[in-house]
Amino acid sequence: MNMPAEYVLGQTDRAARRLAIQDEHLAEPSERLLDQLRLGPADRVVELGCGPGGFSRRVLRRLADGGVLVGVDASPGLLEQAKANLAAAGPAKFEPVADDVAALGPWLDGADVVVGRAVLHHVPMGEFMIGRLRARLRPGTRVGFIEPDFRTPLARIGHLEATGRADVAPLRVFATAINQLYAARRISPAIGATLAPTMQAAGYQKVRAAWHELPSDASVIENISMFYEEVRDVLASLGILTASEVDEQRALLRSLPAEGLPAVWGVQRVAAEA
Repeated sequence: MNMPAEYVLGQTDRAARRLAIQDEHLAEPSERLLDQLRLGPADRVVELGCGPGGFSRRVLRRLADGGVLVGVDASPGLLEQAKANLAAAGPAKFEPVADDVAALGPWLDGADVVVGRAVLHHVPMGEFMIGRLRARLRPGTRVGFIEPDFRTPLARIGHLEATGRADVAPLRVFATAINQLYAARRISPAIGATLAPTMQAAGYQKVRAAWHELPSDASVIENISMFYEEVRDVLASLGILTASEVDEQRALLRSLPAEGLPAVWGVQRVAAEA
């Protein structure tokens, strides 16, 4: 149930750029989640898997002097980036913690709010962690997650390709590759799709969920290309795509039309109380 020894994607400055693009994609669901969680200016917020601090910045904007954001991440490199990126983010205190988020360590003590964005799908059998998390929190603690779903949109892509839309093939190849990569690492590409009933099963209260489909615009295509760049060697080592096939797919992505593409992924936004 521990986090993988290495984050399935990259931890470089280039990876941080990809995560910054992702933050732009997820701006609306991120702000709506924070609205739902009713962050107070002096809250103690624990963020699971803070990475280089994209979502953290949105949290810190809502906190004032006396507020604290505890950012937990297993990557010391990403935590260093977060500290630098958030140095002037506002009057609240940012406390970085290098730890496995699945450990549910003492950094959870006293939390008013617990949040995570695109983190649970990197925890093997993350459903166990969701249940254990509720047991660690005070009743009434506000909890919110945004998690991707790389599976549900495949139905539309499959239908379109089967009915003559050959241009969607690169999206199908990417979706297949990321699902196979996650399966090889024993992590979930679609925990978001079942997150609301999972939290209800664990006994969380006031569970509210919403689906946000992300259009396959130019920035999403760039994100996919950067994904290939980060994990090309891993994909080759697992027999998913060879290095030359990755190069071919990146070229095909660049040739896609600017409009009219189906979504290749989306996110579930779930808020609840422990």
